[in-house]
Amino acid sequence: MLISPKVSGHRRWVYTTYLNSNNFRHFLSTTADTTATAADPFKTHPSYQHLSTIKSKSELLQSYTVTPPIKPWPRYLSPKALISLIKSQHDPNLSLQIFHHAGNFHPGFSHNYETYQSIINKLCRARAFDEVETLLTELQKSSIQCGEGLFITMIRNYGIASKPKLALKTFLRIEKFGIQRSIRSFNALLNALVQNKEYDLVYAIFKNCQKKLDIMPSVFTCNILLNALCKKGDIDSAIQVLDEMPVMGIVPNVVSYTTILGCYVSIGDLVGAKRMFDEIVDRGWLPDATTYTVLMHGFAKQGKLIDAVKIMDEMEENGVGPNEVTYGVMIEAFCKEKKSGEAVNLLNDMLDKRYIPSSTLCCKVIDLLCEEGKVEEACDLWKKLLVKNCTPDNAISSTLIHWLCKKGKIREARKLFDEFEKGSSPSVLTYNMLIAGMCERGELHEAGRLWDDMVDKGCIPNAFTYNMLINGFCKAGNAKEGIRVLEEMLEKGCLPNKSTYSILIKGLLDSECEAEVLRVLPLAASGDVDLETWGILVAKFVTDLRNVCPILDKILLENDT
Repeated sequence: MLISPKVSGHRRWVYTTYLNSNNFRHFLSTTADTTATAADPFKTHPSYQHLSTIKSKSELLQSYTVTPPIKPWPRYLSPKALISLIKSQHDPNLSLQIFHHAGNFHPGFSHNYETYQSIINKLCRARAFDEVETLLTELQKSSIQCGEGLFITMIRNYGIASKPKLALKTFLRIEKFGIQRSIRSFNALLNALVQNKEYDLVYAIFKNCQKKLDIMPSVFTCNILLNALCKKGDIDSAIQVLDEMPVMGIVPNVVSYTTILGCYVSIGDLVGAKRMFDEIVDRGWLPDATTYTVLMHGFAKQGKLIDAVKIMDEMEENGVGPNEVTYGVMIEAFCKEKKSGEAVNLLNDMLDKRYIPSSTLCCKVIDLLCEEGKVEEACDLWKKLLVKNCTPDNAISSTLIHWLCKKGKIREARKLFDEFEKGSSPSVLTYNMLIAGMCERGELHEAGRLWDDMVDKGCIPNAFTYNMLINGFCKAGNAKEGIRVLEEMLEKGCLPNKSTYSILIKGLLDSECEAEVLRVLPLAASGDVDLETWGILVAKFVTDLRNVCPILDKILLENDT
């Protein structure tokens, strides 16, 4: 039986003795004496093939005395098993340790292209690019035959990580591994450059792809170039490339025309955009949802909502269903034009078709409904999101809580908060909206209970939270309690802002607590006080300048920017 990674002193001595014995040397022998081999009692043991791969006794002992990075470490390790181990780790550093341990210490194991690809992909996603470069250098020195897929993944990840130069370097390095660069890696490079706004470089590389790189561009390559030119705002060059594509033996497709259509929309040229759209139809192509949506967006941006609606109707008449982007464009347009009914209808249609609206989109609809006094309808929409398994997030819920509190519906706001809390963790923003509403209505006891609940659940109050509580006490005529809140705020390391001191000082002055104001002034001297509060202070204490002037001078210096 094989010795486990941790070997006791006695067992190690026994094992070493066995390694030095004639029996073990006979066991490793490759003699042609078939009779002796057949008689070998170890021949049928499952570990025979495993042990026969060991180059030396010292290597075998070392492999079982080095502590593996994970336990239990597999006794038999194949490349496929190692890849599974690497993928299952959350920590990329641990994955790298596993990779190195397998290659350096596991008896008989050798890395192949797939194991290198697995660890490099893992490290790329973790942005551990220094380690990736080290492994790539190691791979280049080995005799392992690589594939282009590894480099395509690296190029894409460098693009996402805003490292276009490394993406280009990786592309140029491919041939050093004995691999012919193809259109796949070339397109990946162009996309990475477009991602990082290297539009001129995209054009320069494209121009040389056939002559210097021996790569024939495809329609996808041309579309990437069109995208780069359109993002740059160079519509004339984009049109020129579109016209030259047939000369290169490449037939433009719907994406080619839609890209230029989008450029016309971005520069506000709806005539050019409509001309591109009509050309798509004239060529016998059916515009897809993206093409229709881009044109709708153009009309909506310029406030031509009727034209946008006509395009959407035409789209559905031609059997092309709207996608989530289409819904988003039109709902935003209706919200902008204050048409809450149409916005809600489209949002309901979107939910019925199992599209998930963005948080921002839902907030805009809820804001519009509440602005128009349709708070109940906004609550119904919130509930529908729950029913449709599209759980409202903190942004949506805090928006509705804010409006309920603003309309004086504190109980409804609390019920909605409790319902939200059943499936989600309220953020400091959501707590703040409800605490602010309670304080505004004088429900300080309930606000205090909610504050305690907030702290107990690990949600740390911010300056806004403290300000709302201070304001609540001041409005209730208990500004002195506001001082206690300020002191606690400072003890907790939460920095007051301009509003903090202004709220408290005004509250103390309204309560005719001049002595307490003098307690707060030294604290305010290290922070901000707005001009209005400053004016009130000067007017209030103008008769006692001898005592107050030093403090007021300090406040002036602190606020002198």
